[in-house]
Amino acid sequence: MPIDDTTDTVDMTDTEEFQLPRSRSANDRLHAMIPGGAHTYAKGDDQYPEHLAPVISHGRGAHVWDIDGNRYIEYGSGLRSVSLGHAHPRVNEAVRREIDRGSNFVRPSIMEVQAAERFLATVPTADMVKFAKNGSDVTTAAVRLARAVTGRSRVAICADHPFFSTDDWFIGTTPMSAGIPTATTDLTVSFPYGDLAATEALLTRYADDVACLILEPAAHREPPPGYLEGLRDLADRHGCVLIFDEMITGLRWSEAGAQGLYGVVPDLSTFGKALGNGFAVSALAGRRELMEHGGLRHRGERVFLLSTTHGAETHCLAAAIAVQSTYVEEGISARLHTLGERLAAGVREAASSMGVGENVLVKGRASNLVFATLDENGQPSQLYRTLFLRRLLLGGVLAPSFVVSSALADADIDRTIDVVADACAVYRKALDAGDPTPWVAGRPVKPVFRRLA
Repeated sequence: MPIDDTTDTVDMTDTEEFQLPRSRSANDRLHAMIPGGAHTYAKGDDQYPEHLAPVISHGRGAHVWDIDGNRYIEYGSGLRSVSLGHAHPRVNEAVRREIDRGSNFVRPSIMEVQAAERFLATVPTADMVKFAKNGSDVTTAAVRLARAVTGRSRVAICADHPFFSTDDWFIGTTPMSAGIPTATTDLTVSFPYGDLAATEALLTRYADDVACLILEPAAHREPPPGYLEGLRDLADRHGCVLIFDEMITGLRWSEAGAQGLYGVVPDLSTFGKALGNGFAVSALAGRRELMEHGGLRHRGERVFLLSTTHGAETHCLAAAIAVQSTYVEEGISARLHTLGERLAAGVREAASSMGVGENVLVKGRASNLVFATLDENGQPSQLYRTLFLRRLLLGGVLAPSFVVSSALADADIDRTIDVVADACAVYRKALDAGDPTPWVAGRPVKPVFRRLA
């Protein structure tokens, strides 16, 4: 039975007996039926300390409950997709209304008109938009369109950004490349973020063969002055398509994404995650003269841009409309930044006060904070990450990152900082001992992208 959020809730205790027995059993059942035990590798139990991977019962606002009855303050909700908090009333009401009217028809619904109008009003740098269900759908469509309009084969990806698509053109470049032909992987090349000279050298080396440059316009650091403008100029001079992957930056940087904040307009851009507040919706947007190649109002060769049975389900488009309206009317992007700044300042102060200010680091834009765990030599450490995650979980904080949602209250931030301070005190003990193993209590957490299971 689902655990009610007002009764039968177990208080978190700082004890080694805390073992999540129901979640542990459910994880075993998941692995018996689902490869990897989750439908997203980043949600796998290998990303959490051993036997401390909670299986979620439900969520509301900035809190989630596991099936063992524990309540957590949650960060990075839905891998950054639930930026308004779980079960947001305005979004849920919009979804319920459309479900009662039918979700999928043999012809486009009026909801597709309304969703496109809302999106293009929110992201005025785009002329046209097409919706799908996930980020990989639209990034791959953008790459296909770029190849079609340029007649070129190679795709240039930013080497410093961790993920673009589940499709072969990207996954072939990762350590998990099993099953992908070398001939496919050879068509993807990479460039470093922030280095215009290296990017120009790449474009010169593969003269007239690079179809597109695809990157996140910003990530854990701000773009260097003139960098995005320089990329825009390079793409124009070398005749390739500039694609901004705004899966994360979309809405979190500003309502119109990073392109709206920095004022550099890509040829194509892709949105998702925050767009649906957990409901499955993504978007490919861009210049009309490119996007129309995937349409019917031209005389050229047709491009199979996007064609998805479920891409325009009415309730998911209704969610996107409600999300964008809420962002614009309530200033959500600004609130995310305010919350993140308060959290970052508190975490840094807590780490410093416990003597680990150079080992526990908070990085990134305030609306998209991540943390790094460094060892006594200042090197990234999975063992220390395991220790840190374990102490957060014991304190009732579920935080693979410190990415905030707008549902967080000041009390949630204060509680999180207190838990971080306790975690940092243990971190200091491990550093002094020169070995975190006694505080890890099992195997370390693992990187998502690795060659062997």
